[in-house]
Amino acid sequence: MDLNTIEAVAHPKARDQLPVWTAGDAWLAGGTWLFSEPQVHLRRLIDLTDLQWPALMISESGLSIAATCSVAQLDALACPPDWIASPLINQCCRAFLASFKIWKTATVGGNICMSLPAGPMISLTSALDGTATIWPAAGGERKIAVAQFVTGDNRNVLADGDLLRQIDIPLAALKRRSAYRQISLTPLGRSAALLIGSLSGEGALALTVTASTKRPVQLSFAGIPTAKELRETILQRIADDLYHTDVHGKPAWRKHMTLRLGEEIRSELQALL
Repeated sequence: MDLNTIEAVAHPKARDQLPVWTAGDAWLAGGTWLFSEPQVHLRRLIDLTDLQWPALMISESGLSIAATCSVAQLDALACPPDWIASPLINQCCRAFLASFKIWKTATVGGNICMSLPAGPMISLTSALDGTATIWPAAGGERKIAVAQFVTGDNRNVLADGDLLRQIDIPLAALKRRSAYRQISLTPLGRSAALLIGSLSGEGALALTVTASTKRPVQLSFAGIPTAKELRETILQRIADDLYHTDVHGKPAWRKHMTLRLGEEIRSELQALL
């Protein structure tokens, strides 16, 4: 869609060239949502592509994902063989149920910053203990867990002019055994519940609930809980008003599927011990 209110497009090549943020500005990375509907409040786009951040970097500490990394680039990553949690990358990329055009354009950072309950990059990076690096408009940088970055439906911790720079995934998370469950109300629908469980080397279970809830919810257990313990924890930790509602699923059904998929993950991971 043409954005006919745009008066200027800035092309910074380094952080010190980022223009002073003003009302009517918007960051432009992939732009798949930005150009999908009228944005009559916008006057200037700040194009991030000329910053040329490396899309993906593997190091001894883990994986760094630039906010401008496309979904296609992430999906094509060749992971080291000992990253046994790496199938989650492909599974979450495919939870988009998007065309190849979207895959090649949409960015990891854009999906996280949209902060929609069904954002699969939120699911992936939250479950893998991702840390978001933010460049505040006032300067400096701050870090926050992705699970805390998203605060609600289409809400996050970013203030006006703040920029998500990258997400760092620790090596330990990439080496955990994992289990993935996702369900949609229709065969090609948006995720109504997406749960990821993982086991640490000490046998601790971490369960990350997304899509069914307005924000990510992480549950931790010292070991594999019983079915009753898991169910009771989910019921206690996720209040009814935290379940999301839209045309892709009502709260009661999302709650039911969260309980069901959580138990499937618990059973799968228990069988690996």
